[in-house]
Amino acid sequence: MTTGTSSSTPMNPPPALPGKVALRMRGISKSFGSVKALTDVDLDLVEGEVVALVGDNGAGKSTLVKILAGVHPQDAGEIELDGHIVSIPDPRTSIALGIATVFQDLALCENLDVVGNLFLGREMSPRRLDEISMEVRSWELLKQLSARLPTVRIPVSSLSGGQRQTVAIARSLLGQPKVILLDEPTAALGVAQTAEVLDLIERLRENGLAVMMISHNMEDVTAVADRVVVLRLGRNNGVFDINDVSSHDVVAAITGASDNEVTRRAGRHSRNLSVDSEEELDS
Repeated sequence: MTTGTSSSTPMNPPPALPGKVALRMRGISKSFGSVKALTDVDLDLVEGEVVALVGDNGAGKSTLVKILAGVHPQDAGEIELDGHIVSIPDPRTSIALGIATVFQDLALCENLDVVGNLFLGREMSPRRLDEISMEVRSWELLKQLSARLPTVRIPVSSLSGGQRQTVAIARSLLGQPKVILLDEPTAALGVAQTAEVLDLIERLRENGLAVMMISHNMEDVTAVADRVVVLRLGRNNGVFDINDVSSHDVVAAITGASDNEVTRRAGRHSRNLSVDSEEELDS
């Protein structure tokens, strides 16, 4: 287990990575005017692994995802994909590089059916719309996720929250991505729908993809993540192996409970007692 500390205390080295690194970020910084959203952030995503990116509101999670999605360019730092340094100036480049992002609002058209949503803007049409090929491909994508839908010709407006998330994730697989970014995938879902989405995330991992999900729900994090990366005030504040950490430790890193005036005062008091004991022994 590795926890983050204040800038005056060096951070321990993170746990060894379990496989091939699909994406690496080093020293990523981003400011909006005088506001520093991210400062020297490091991140590693590994093939066949789920990383949970957690932090309080304003910690910089969404900014980090938008940099990878090509929405915002970073001000400093490097992004490495499959061992090559890359630039992501726009969303089209992000998709071409094999990075797929599913934002919290899902960006689905409720008046279209599942096939229409999956292929919106990427229709198969050598001369005219190839509805049969698109329907076959839709079932193939859903089969990869072991997803259950009654039909791919049902309007999205008739689907549950979990089923809509299924469609959004299936759409992200169209370009055969290497990295999947999920922004609050279980937000506003019931218990059964949340379990359905967590199953989908496990299928992505089993298919060898590098998955990063933003979540505020620690139960979801412990249920599906392999590692947890904590951001606090735009900086790294801990990298945890999920098998070696408690929810309490993660929450402490998120809130800074392990780095405040009370704990620093306690630390100084403990050191003073230690010095006094040594002096008494010497005398």
